[in-house]
Amino acid sequence: MGKNGIIILLVALTLASVHLAEAQQPRKVPLIGVLHPSSVSIHKSRNDAFLQGLHELGYVEGKNINIEYRYAEGKRDRYRDLAAEIVSLKPDVIVVTSSDFTAVAKQATSTIPIVVASAGDLVGTGIVASLANPGGNVTGSTNISPDVSGKRLELLKEASPKASLVAVLWHLQSLADKDEVKSTEIAAQALKIKLQIVPVRAPEEFQDAFAAMTRVNANALIIIGGAFTNFHRKLLLELAAKNRLPSMCERPDLAADGCLMSYGPDPIHFWKRAAAFVDKILKGRKRADLPVEQPMKFELVINLKTAKQIGLTIPQSVLYRADKVIK
Repeated sequence: MGKNGIIILLVALTLASVHLAEAQQPRKVPLIGVLHPSSVSIHKSRNDAFLQGLHELGYVEGKNINIEYRYAEGKRDRYRDLAAEIVSLKPDVIVVTSSDFTAVAKQATSTIPIVVASAGDLVGTGIVASLANPGGNVTGSTNISPDVSGKRLELLKEASPKASLVAVLWHLQSLADKDEVKSTEIAAQALKIKLQIVPVRAPEEFQDAFAAMTRVNANALIIIGGAFTNFHRKLLLELAAKNRLPSMCERPDLAADGCLMSYGPDPIHFWKRAAAFVDKILKGRKRADLPVEQPMKFELVINLKTAKQIGLTIPQSVLYRADKVIK
């Protein structure tokens, strides 16, 4: 074999060894970090929807994708530590829900893509620049839409025509709750409905909050659906029923748990959409180029068990409009 032949053979052997080494290198399995503000039990259905969405896109947990979950158990003071813990794992994408937890996650990292499964006003809170062009490292879905606060008030008033004063219970430390209270106040002015704004900071204040509603003769209740009220839903809904207050919540799962009515988008849909956002990012799409999505479909759920418990007859005109009636 001539000199040139030997050189060609050596080059071929070198390339073959390189390709063999590359083939033997295991592919990096993407890691997704998921931050939840409440408990495992409350978020189980959301996790299931997220996994289903990933599965439909070809991902199988433990094979071609790994997921690390963290739960704040309704405690805001854990947000920062849990976000830092997830960031330290160097995930490819972080998925988070609620505006407040998203803001903390954004403070923890400006480089790791963050997908918001569901949150309030992302623009008003400064988390994204705009819905169409979010910029930065955050994109995903917002659960608010124009006029939805007014629609909740309208439906509650129609279901309980005698309601003359509607209490609005919200978590004082939540920026997202505060924004929803403002939207509700604006809607109430347009509808000429009187409100009693009732802020709470801890579950120890719930009894006093309902006592305050009784003192001013509030005869209906809107529970602003942030992470705090969601975590303490059982106690809040028990107190609403005990005080015979027709209640309106934002999500269908709260109606299933005892809220008289709910009007809003289905959170399960948001978590399946979160899987689609994760897929796009893992395939190379820049998060800043992915517009924030708004809900397109809202569901009205009415719980007739709760209506019977508080002695309220829901008008047929309202029942006919329900997407689901719990009997």
